[in-house]
This record gives sequence, C-alpha cells and structure tokens, in this order.
Amino acid sequence: MRYSLNLPTDYKNDLPRFGDFDVIVAGAGPAGVAAAVTAAELDLKVLIIERLGFCGGAAVAGLSGTICGLYKSVEDTSNSEPEQLVFGFAERFRHALIEAGGLTEPQIYGKTWVATHDCAKYKKVATDMLRQDNITVLYHTQMVDVIAEDDTLKGLVLHTKSGFTSVYAQRVIDASGDADVVFKLGQKTRKGQNGIIQNPTMMFKVGNVDMETYLDYWGENTISPPKVVSMLEANDALLRKKVWLFPTVNPGELLVNATKITGFDKRALDVTDPVDHTEAEQFSIYQADEFFNFMKANLPGCENSYFIDYATEVGVRQTRSIDGIKTLTNDNVVNGDKCSDAIVKSAWPIELHYGDKPRTEWLVDDHYEVPFHTLVPKHGKNLIVAGRCLSSEHEALASCRVTAQCFEYGKAAALATHISIKEALDFQAIDGKRIADLM
Repeated sequence: MRYSLNLPTDYKNDLPRFGDFDVIVAGAGPAGVAAAVTAAELDLKVLIIERLGFCGGAAVAGLSGTICGLYKSVEDTSNSEPEQLVFGFAERFRHALIEAGGLTEPQIYGKTWVATHDCAKYKKVATDMLRQDNITVLYHTQMVDVIAEDDTLKGLVLHTKSGFTSVYAQRVIDASGDADVVFKLGQKTRKGQNGIIQNPTMMFKVGNVDMETYLDYWGENTISPPKVVSMLEANDALLRKKVWLFPTVNPGELLVNATKITGFDKRALDVTDPVDHTEAEQFSIYQADEFFNFMKANLPGCENSYFIDYATEVGVRQTRSIDGIKTLTNDNVVNGDKCSDAIVKSAWPIELHYGDKPRTEWLVDDHYEVPFHTLVPKHGKNLIVAGRCLSSEHEALASCRVTAQCFEYGKAAALATHISIKEALDFQAIDGKRIADLM
C-alpha cells in the first residue's frame, strides 16, 4: 500500500503558526519526558507533543509496566542483592515513583532484576515534572509532516482536534520511538534484520490473585518456570511458550506479559503500516483472553482472579532505526564494549521476541556502553533522536531499547541540544565525550 509522505510546501507555509520554541520534543515516553525536563532546566523553551492524552509512551499506553535495565546481571540472583548500574534521570524518576508509592522493590527477572511501576502513578510523576514554566505540553497532537529547507529542519506540521497548525524551533528531538521525524525528513532508516522486526505484545492486568498461593507455585522469578513452559508448549492456542508475570504495588494484582502478536494468518506484522497495526490490536485481544483463561485453569492462586484491562495499545518493541553517525552493533553488546563517549551503561540481555519463545542472551557480570552518536543521524540538520529508534543493529536493539536506557538517551539528547543551540553547532559536529562527561 502506498501513502503520501509529505504535504505540499505552499500549504504548509500558509498554516496558522502555533509558536516558536528552542526545541520541540516529539513524543512523551520515557525518552521524551527526560529530554523535555532536562532541556527546560537548561533554560531552553520547550514544546513537547504527544499523540495520546498522557505521557509514558509504551511504558504506560503499552502497559509494559517495568523499569528494565537498571541493574547488573549475575549468574545467581537467589544469592545476590540487586546492584544498580544506571542512575541519572532514570534514578530521578525511579526515586519519584517510590516517593509516590508507585514502584515495587526489585523483583528477580532471570539473571537480573526489574521494578514494576503503577501506570497511574507514572502518569502523575511525569506530569509533575513537565509542569514548569519553560515547557508547553500538547496532548492529543500528531506530528504529520516536517517543515524543512533541503535537509535542514525548521519545524513541524501538527494535527490537533482544531485542525492543522505549524510550529517552529531551532532544534527537534525525535522521541517518537518510530523515528517519525527522521522518516518524514526523508532520511535513511532501517527495520530490524532484513525487514524482520520483533513481535509486538499485548500486556494486561489481572486482579484478585491469591498472591501467597500463586508465588508458592510460580516462585520468586518473574519468568515462567519450566513446569509452566511445558504446559504452554502443549497448548496450541497459545502462541508464546515463555511468559513473564509481575506482582504490582497493588494487592492481589499481576501484570501479565504473555502474548505473541501476529496477523490472523500468522504472518509477522509491521506496525508502521496502519493495516498491520490495526490487525495487531484486534489479534491481541484474543491472545490476551486465551492466556487469562489458561491462568484461571492452571495457575494456583488465579482461580478466582478477574481480568482488569488490556493495555491501551499493543506494546511495540521495534520499528524504524536511524542511520546514525555511529551504530551500536550486536558485537558491541555481546562483547561488553566500552567507549569514551558513553551516554549510558547497560547489562540488559539481548531479549529477542521472534518465534515461539523469546530468546535471551545474558551479559553476566559485565555491561556495554552506548556511544552518543548513535542518537545522531548521518544526514539532516537540527535533528537528534532519543529512545528505541537510535542507530543499532537488530539484536543490539533487543537489549538497548529498554526504559532505564531510554531515560538516559533523552537526557543526552537534551544536553546535546543545549550545546548545539548555544554554540551554533550541528549535532554531527558535537564531541560525544563532552556529552558523556555531562551525564
């Protein structure tokens, strides 16, 4: 199916003008929130736009529900205490969630730990951070086109409930997750490995679980034990054979990550295509229902549970990645490579969601570092990205895309934006070590 990529230039020039800003942040997920708050605190005038009516991105709308990537990985979590690896904005947000009563203690996840957050508290914490004089927030607002001269970005065309408008800025941070701004500017992007991308998922919540009985059966590790995997492998109706269940801050509540989303004909879906995206949303309802029925019938403690709700939308793990000055390679991750221009550390495993079972490759007692210029497109002026659309190879992205790291990508993008504006430097010309030193 073909779609029109850009609006006519004359039409864009005649649009009513919403305003002028130092920086526009496109997307209010973890990377976008971190970018907007950091930029505002550097005294930049910020506009952050979000297509939904709240912030949090996939962490809230997709109900992904956990802060992944904070902790080191070890061989035996049962005899170890969680050791935090990532701080910065991720720690600031983690602490605010704890103060709000919206985050669990670390829970065992294979060979590392995660903390499960309450989505309502997440929205409130993020909203508190964004409500400051230097930040203008526009919810229910879609970026539909770019305003540019050749490869130089000048602003964006937005669509709101009241129609189309234009907005201008010195710099733009693309925190859309899908590299939407980069794509609209006509710059090179890629999808996964030869077009093969990770499956979306549909998260959901279940209430009235007898948690003591459930944990006695399931165990402390949030990843499914072998006895559950065996039952899933014998169940043809359930496409995913390894699942993750997380106790939340609310009594008797489980957050369930147990679906594999394909087309009704079992084909892999690309959610940048609206037809595939729609089919993913429809198919996900049936898979979530099927797994809930499995829980009630087979998991002790879940017999009297009830279905609370599906996520607002399918959780998207991967779409477009930019063609960056630097690319995080699969070898960088598995070899634990370090670099002088690192903006964040990560020990999160390569967690590849494709096929029946998620494939997990752990980085035990080690970590790798993500270089700054993975956020910077090779071409295109006034534009930087933050979030999962950074420049990375397919399997590397299956590690570096998680929440704690995305917070730090947002912070790094904002620090670079401040330097870019104040010193009239293109992002491509910024020394990555300067950003690393500021992190």
